[in-house]
Amino acid sequence: MFEGGIILSKKRAFLFILPALAFVTVFLIFPAIWAIYIGLTNESLTGIFGLNHQFVWFDNFIKAFKDPWFRSSLQISFKFVFGSLVGQAGLGLLLALLLNNKKGIIKELVSNIVIIAWIIPGVVVAYLWVAFLDKDFGLLNSILEILGFARVNWFHTLPVGVIIIFNTWRGTAFSMLLFMAALQSIPPSYLETADVIGASGWCKLRDIILPLIKPQILTDLILLTLWTFNVFTPFILTKGGPAHMTEILPIYTYRVAFMGTCRIGQGAAISTIILLINLTLALIYLKMLKRK
Repeated sequence: MFEGGIILSKKRAFLFILPALAFVTVFLIFPAIWAIYIGLTNESLTGIFGLNHQFVWFDNFIKAFKDPWFRSSLQISFKFVFGSLVGQAGLGLLLALLLNNKKGIIKELVSNIVIIAWIIPGVVVAYLWVAFLDKDFGLLNSILEILGFARVNWFHTLPVGVIIIFNTWRGTAFSMLLFMAALQSIPPSYLETADVIGASGWCKLRDIILPLIKPQILTDLILLTLWTFNVFTPFILTKGGPAHMTEILPIYTYRVAFMGTCRIGQGAAISTIILLINLTLALIYLKMLKRK
């Protein structure tokens, strides 16, 4: 390995990446393996199986797929992930296109607002949205009442829509920043030539911009999918309600593992299923990325 005129041996190069490997092993690989192991047992946090758990092998996985609440949670999770992907990636791309090559206070103001929404802790953002959407004291319903409209219980009327909008508002900044950087990498001569021949804005977007930033779009979708499938913050807004209508997989896992009979083994099995879903989706995205 050659770096700055200095030849590094493989052993020395390995030492440089060793801290990162140790971090990944301790905080990612080992917990994943441990979750798989616990998922093969009937361990619980209470009762006799809390001390003397036994291997039940794939019984927890079979019970999960037979559980109608799991299937419902899986469907809600896919709706939530799809809606969040469309919202975050779509809004992020729109903002990036509008702000690209723009200068002045408007660009700075919009960028700062979007980034602030991203860096504020998720718990704080969730409580802000609860205060904004509350039927009796929420700001949105107060404005609607002033305008002559009836108050709306948004958490009951549009439960999945509420958590999708919340997640979109929360995470659009990442997509916007990624796409803004991608747009800056497009040679200006391409767009200038398109202007000369009279190409419309839609044609430039379809034939020049989107094909050139396709790798960044797929990267964005990979990361957003993995993050959204594992997000737990909607629990603060709805606690999975009403009537389990917003119980995405992480919330369902929490309910199974830490509420009621505290079936930690079955909760770990569900976590393993989530891991496999994430892995499958990531591999699909990576295969699409290689075809670019």
